[in-house]
Amino acid sequence: MKRSDDMRGFVVLPKRWIVERFFAHLMRTRRLARDYERRTTSAEVMIYWSMIGLMTRRLARPRPPRR
Repeated sequence: MKRSDDMRGFVVLPKRWIVERFFAHLMRTRRLARDYERRTTSAEVMIYWSMIGLMTRRLARPRPPRR
């Protein structure tokens, strides 16, 4: 997303925060912070592993009761 020239100060760009949050989740898995993998398939598996961990943490989180 490009900023327009008439914007001043900090403005949250739409959709960009979703990508930044995704990259932050991947970087939390230290092995993905650097390019350690020789094959792209093993790097792809590490991304799946990281996202599965994220989903299980979200599913295990207690939810407030509905009214």
